[in-house]
Amino acid sequence: MIPLHQLLEELAPAHVRLVAVSKTKPIEQILEIYNQGQRIFGENIVQELVPKYEALPKDIQWHLIGHLQSNKAKYVAPFVDMIESVDSFKLLMEIDKQAAKCSRTIDCLLEMKIAEEESKYGFTREEVEEMLRNPEFKSLHNVRICGLMGIGTFTEDEAQTRREFRGLKEFFSQLKSTYFADKDHFRQISMGMSGDYKIAIEEGSTMVRIGSLIFGERG
Repeated sequence: MIPLHQLLEELAPAHVRLVAVSKTKPIEQILEIYNQGQRIFGENIVQELVPKYEALPKDIQWHLIGHLQSNKAKYVAPFVDMIESVDSFKLLMEIDKQAAKCSRTIDCLLEMKIAEEESKYGFTREEVEEMLRNPEFKSLHNVRICGLMGIGTFTEDEAQTRREFRGLKEFFSQLKSTYFADKDHFRQISMGMSGDYKIAIEEGSTMVRIGSLIFGERG
């Protein structure tokens, strides 16, 4: 574990935002981190996020960082600050629909499949470009694409991790210049977790998702 203030001091020079991953953690432990000044928390599961939102201070910015089923979007649409794990056009359209019902615009990141493991969710590059060229995409008014998210392969091979993160940054830059050149909000690259966040920052991450370094190992 690392003290929160120490971690924030490490992230500050690179202007990187910290998402404190609070999945499986009890309300009391989240409040401890909140009381040290942290305001952005990330949860993986809708059923766990909703009761935490209801119980905890309302100035917390909640990020959904786990796989979201389309039929669960309605439960987080009224309050979620960002959905980092948008992994299909179908899901994005459903988020837009539910956000419209709440008279909200929800910030989203497109989750890219950058890891070699088969279990990871995410768009391919071709799927993203196909979606962005689709006339239906231009009809979405209640979602705002703010950037990309990626989860690297679980490996001790730092060269591979660096290669995956670098590829995500390169694709972000390509999308920025081609589709989002006039959109200031398209600026986020969420990559890096407790084990690889330093490499991610070196490769251009603007947001890291850290749990065990802050809260300790799950258990």
